[in-house]
Amino acid sequence: MDIEQARLNMIEQQIRPWDVLDVDVLHVIEKTPRELFVPDRYQNLAFSDLEIPLQRGQFMLTPKIEARMLQALQVIPSDEVLVVGTGSGFTSACLAKLGKHVDTVEYYADLSARAQSILERLAINNVNCIRDDALSKQDYSTQYDVIAVTASMPAYPAIFEKLLADNGRMFVIVGTAPVMQAQLITRINAQSLCYTRLFETNVRPLTGVKELQDFQL
Repeated sequence: MDIEQARLNMIEQQIRPWDVLDVDVLHVIEKTPRELFVPDRYQNLAFSDLEIPLQRGQFMLTPKIEARMLQALQVIPSDEVLVVGTGSGFTSACLAKLGKHVDTVEYYADLSARAQSILERLAINNVNCIRDDALSKQDYSTQYDVIAVTASMPAYPAIFEKLLADNGRMFVIVGTAPVMQAQLITRINAQSLCYTRLFETNVRPLTGVKELQDFQL
């Protein structure tokens, strides 16, 4: 496989047609080696429009959803970022290049360790890989300018909203199969949030989320 041609095809045939035109986002996707984050046995699918299987029954998001997420979050170099669901680590790597620092939380220890190893290999040193259950974690040490939830939730707890700093942006996918809504939640001030629907999709649920009650935005 010609990796660079496959990467270009991914950007030109999948990502741009989904209205991802932000130059910084396109650049970071081009320069972050997605193939290193994909399990070896799925290397031939690294740039395909597919949810690629990971360990523990988890999956990478498709490239176009990752790109739309990055574009919607409008990350700037001073941003403190939280990723809920490290997965392969690719989204965390991109956000680390766009922002100041990333805390990335993963339920499964082996997935977290694998992502950390790849990030270290790429000398991406502004990512803190945390093995924990993001839904029950109580000791978040800061508020975040950006929160990226990388799996779907039929509902989500207020803890994530409470972690948003003023002008903070959170990407979430809310709903149940077959149709879910990708949404951007922006904190206006201590009392107010703005909810923006972005697009419809259907992705796997976040680990542990099934116990939550349904919630509609």
